[in-house]
Amino acid sequence: MTGDVEENTVTQQGTGPSAPLGGGGRVTMQQVALEAGVSISTVSKVMNGRYGVSSQTFDHVTEVINRLGYETSLVARSLRNARTNVIGVLVADFEPFSTEVLKGAADAIRGTGYELVAYSAGGRFDEHVGWERRYLSRVMGTLVDGAVLVTPTVTDVQYDGPVVAVDPHTGRSSLPTVAADNLQGARMGVDHLLSLGHRRIGMVTGRADLVSAQLRERGYREAHAAAGVPVDESLLADGAFDPEQAREAARTLLGMAEPPTAIFAANDLSALSTLEVAAELGVEVPGQLSVVGFDNIPESALSHPPLTTVQQPMRQLGHDAIAMLVALIAGEQLDETHVTLDTTLVLRRTTATLGDAS
Repeated sequence: MTGDVEENTVTQQGTGPSAPLGGGGRVTMQQVALEAGVSISTVSKVMNGRYGVSSQTFDHVTEVINRLGYETSLVARSLRNARTNVIGVLVADFEPFSTEVLKGAADAIRGTGYELVAYSAGGRFDEHVGWERRYLSRVMGTLVDGAVLVTPTVTDVQYDGPVVAVDPHTGRSSLPTVAADNLQGARMGVDHLLSLGHRRIGMVTGRADLVSAQLRERGYREAHAAAGVPVDESLLADGAFDPEQAREAARTLLGMAEPPTAIFAANDLSALSTLEVAAELGVEVPGQLSVVGFDNIPESALSHPPLTTVQQPMRQLGHDAIAMLVALIAGEQLDETHVTLDTTLVLRRTTATLGDAS
């Protein structure tokens, strides 16, 4: 359908003496016509950029539209132009990682001429896997021109426009992807603990079905191998990227007859849970236990003590994903289909040389 749209409504943005009667609510095309003293068809012509309206009337109606805060709905805009000029960012839930990615997406969208809408699957347990298939079909084509999927569980999605995946659970696929170097980051974090003299290094692991978690565990093992230190399998406890399960994993590790002197956690939330358990058990950090996390979410700098962690550039992930998506919508070829960003070690106060209680 390509015809003009005669009736559209959105939430009213303006209030005041010139707002339509009825107070709050929704501005309609009829209200714009009434306020401007013109016909509905004239408002439609102005909205659709059609001929048959004098420049004076066009300017007057445009001023009323802006003053009342009237805007066509995204669906109506797509019906009229086959484009919405809106990009969607779809997340399973609004948690620290996805929130930081969204901030980067918001940075990148400025100046592109696109608007940004964030859509959450709500983190419902019964829809934990495959949520992107259901929700992408709801927004693609009518609400958004393209979408960024943040940590999608699957990438075999059906779509009517460009899609970019950030840190997909299953790793690289046919979709363009942006991810951090999880393997290198984990090796860096564990190497730091080894360099401090720690040899009994525990790990609170992530979700076994996630490639990112698998790579972080592999980095833990590779760092040990490179240092010639055998991995004690009893020192790995499943945290599943879940704070409560990570608490139980940390409690198990710290309750051992010979507990680890250091713990590498697969993400910051697990590391923060580890710090909480250590405090409850009276284990001093870093005097008796060193802890390293992964992500560098804002909360990691606010913990007590502040958390040493591997930083993945979460905002940059969102920024680069949007840049890739805008290029794809414009019909451009990407220089790189799969982008891997470097990770860095952020030293704070949860690590110390083995035996150094200062």
